[in-house]
Amino acid sequence: MTRRDEDDEEEAAGIRKIIHVDMDAFFASVEQRDDPSIRGKPVAVGGSSGRGVVAAASYEARAFGVRSAMPSSRAARMCPDLIFRMPRFEVYRGVSRQIRDIFHRYTPHVEPLSLDEAYLDVTEDLQGIGFATRIAELIRRQIREETELTASAGVSYNKFLAKLASDQNKPDGLCVIRPGEGAQFVAGLPVRRFHGVGPRGAEKMASLGIETGADLAAKDIAFLRQHFGSFADYLYRAARGIDLRQVQVDRPRKSIGAERTFGEDISSVSQLREVLERIAGTVWERVEKAEARGRTVTLKLRYADFRTITRARSNSQWIASKAEFLTTGLALFDELLPLEEPVRLAGLTLSALDQGEDGNGSADSDAQLSLL
Repeated sequence: MTRRDEDDEEEAAGIRKIIHVDMDAFFASVEQRDDPSIRGKPVAVGGSSGRGVVAAASYEARAFGVRSAMPSSRAARMCPDLIFRMPRFEVYRGVSRQIRDIFHRYTPHVEPLSLDEAYLDVTEDLQGIGFATRIAELIRRQIREETELTASAGVSYNKFLAKLASDQNKPDGLCVIRPGEGAQFVAGLPVRRFHGVGPRGAEKMASLGIETGADLAAKDIAFLRQHFGSFADYLYRAARGIDLRQVQVDRPRKSIGAERTFGEDISSVSQLREVLERIAGTVWERVEKAEARGRTVTLKLRYADFRTITRARSNSQWIASKAEFLTTGLALFDELLPLEEPVRLAGLTLSALDQGEDGNGSADSDAQLSLL
């Protein structure tokens, strides 16, 4: 760490020190670590046959345009030498626990987002180091030494900026956004880099003349509320590098769900009902294991033309049983009949949760992917 880093952190007394750590191509990197024969080669984690979907791609695969959530068939066309590996979530979870143990050497204030990323508040670190940049360097070094994997880290004074920074110099990189630099850093970024702004949101913004953080900052809050509703306040703050959220040690899981991608498109209503019944059983097992309760049921369908639609229904009381969960999901399904197209994917989710014992929870991404 440079003297400037230390001086800046000393001058920023009273400002929070946040680190966002993001493992590099985590699932694919674990596969390459454990099988030396595929190191340096394009690797995708996910099913390779039928309607398989890429869960993760190595950087060698990404050079060909392969990305997560891409149909495996398309990925194989883009990269003929692509090597597929089926997910091994128990292995990934074990490595994730190793990494979190490293985090907890420096701070108890760790907010996992998924198996491969987390926020750390090191404003007061356990080892008395005092400098977030130095702590990030030590964490990255220890992850490499103890897991043979690389991680990228972002250091800043709030969560929004730290997450942007961790993506800035990937893979195996470190980026620091110091106090006073946030607004300038954000100004030069495309709005697509903002968390929560998807492809459609970016298209809408482009139609309004908003393509960068600077463009967004030039719009007043009234304009943003007119065009983006409740999302406007977040956009207004983000364009100025402002984020008041705290690192949440007991970050509650927001939902528990499962989805299924079919080998062939399904147009039969009765067959889809059977599939939803099986998915409901899987979800409810996870709900009971987590000792959670929820009020909102969401149905997700993806048509053969890749259009994805969701329907949700919230109850005033907790969903009391698997039967009630399934009944609500099927009622949502009935509202979509007759089907516009054959269906390639279906899913059910329970949300608006009241956490039980499994309350540390990151989004249950491995639960979703395990059925692909």
